Amino acid sequence: MAINLKGRNLVSLKDFSTEEIWQVLKTAEALKLGYYRNDQPKLLADKTLAMIFQKPSLRTRVSFEAGMTRLGGHAIYLAPADIKLGARETTEDIAIVLSRYADIIMARVFGHDIVVDLAKYATVPVINGLSDQEHPCQVLADLFTIYEKKNRLAGLNFVYIGDGNNMAHSLMYGAARVGMNCTACTPKGYQPLPEVVEEAQGMGRLTGAGIKLETDPLTAARDADVIYTDVWASMGQEAEAEKRKKDFAPYQVNAKLMSVADRQAIIMHCLPAHYGDEIDYETSRTPNSVIFDEAENRLHAQNALMVLLAG
Repeated sequence: MAINLKGRNLVSLKDFSTEEIWQVLKTAEALKLGYYRNDQPKLLADKTLAMIFQKPSLRTRVSFEAGMTRLGGHAIYLAPADIKLGARETTEDIAIVLSRYADIIMARVFGHDIVVDLAKYATVPVINGLSDQEHPCQVLADLFTIYEKKNRLAGLNFVYIGDGNNMAHSLMYGAARVGMNCTACTPKGYQPLPEVVEEAQGMGRLTGAGIKLETDPLTAARDADVIYTDVWASMGQEAEAEKRKKDFAPYQVNAKLMSVADRQAIIMHCLPAHYGDEIDYETSRTPNSVIFDEAENRLHAQNALMVLLAG
């Protein structure tokens, strides 16, 4: 493959074409092989990654930082108090200044507009490490994991059970781009943004992917190849947690739900998991569960992304 992504941003997964997503996945495959052979080339030697965090994280921070180290580069962690986006300094000025110091900027933030502005004003690649609207790095890792387990993506039946949040948005975009059918099953009132659904459906028409919404979990999960879930209350929604717990109670991934899916269906969760809520512990530990392979693949997918954008 000869897709050139050098200098590009990843703000939204919809910004990448089918071929560009596959370039990331195939690069991740090669880098993972080198990782396990202890033969990881230093493709980011002398490169610096600036990591902006408004939201704390285990997987995002460690996977990006460890990835830069393994690829010969260096990562700088910038905590919320270090920058105070929009309070002490404008996003525009932060983007311009960091572009003078670093080769890549990764931001894990609340407002999606922050990542958009960073990408607008930075002169180095900007990666959306998470925003309230999207989580594209997680979905690249998810697509890579599904490809590893199923040896294909096109034509699979992917079912997301839970809140129509940033994960649902990026999963719909990603599925649409690679020709994978995607059903987002949520309670009424918690559906994904209509404009995201419409865009994903438009993409799906070009790749043969059916993108649809559902409210009944058992209907959605029937014959599914992949069952995916996420927390019911995301960071910043703690005040709604009790109400959400009642509204989402029928949407737990458990043995009953898995009984209607394909016998070889894999179970996915972006973590952290609230066991007993969106998934029960026993189901998360069955042979069908790939949640920790999925977590590991954050490292390989993001390594591939950084190499392609800034290597």
